[in-house]
Amino acid sequence: MEERKSVFEYIKELFTCYGIVILIFIAINFFIGDQAGSVSTLFALGSKGLSSAMLLQLFLMGVITTIAQNIFLTDLLIKNMPLIVRHILFFMTLMIAIIIFAVCFGWFPLNDPAAWIGFIVSFSVCSVMSAFIMRLEEKAENKKMQEALNRLKK
Repeated sequence: MEERKSVFEYIKELFTCYGIVILIFIAINFFIGDQAGSVSTLFALGSKGLSSAMLLQLFLMGVITTIAQNIFLTDLLIKNMPLIVRHILFFMTLMIAIIIFAVCFGWFPLNDPAAWIGFIVSFSVCSVMSAFIMRLEEKAENKKMQEALNRLKK
C-alpha cells in the first residue's frame, strides 16, 4: 500500500517529467530544429530555441502525464485492475492527449500520413520501452520487499 503523497511530491513528479521532455526537445532541436521548423509548431524557432508557447504546451502535457500516471499507475484510485490494463489505459490517455495537442497546436501536419506513421511508431516504441522500464522497476521493488519480509521472518 502506498503512502499518501504531499502536493510537493506531485510537483516533483511533474517537473521531473517536464525536465526530461525539455532535455529531449533541446537535443532534437539541436539536430533537426531548422528542418522541422517549417513542418511543426514545436520547432517554430528552428535551432535558435524553444518558443514560450511550445514550452507551455509541453508543461500542460506534463500535467496530463502526471495526472494519468497517478490515476493509472498507482493504487491511489484504482486498486483492483491488472497492471497491463493500467498501462494500456495510461498510454491510451497520453496518445489521445497528444492527438488533441497535434490538432489544436499544429504539432505535426494532420494530412501527412508519414507524420502520423512516425508519431504512431515513435509513440509505440517509447511506450514499450517505458512499460519495460516500469516493469523492471516493479520487479526490483518486489524483490526488495520479499528480502525484507524474509529478514523479518528470521
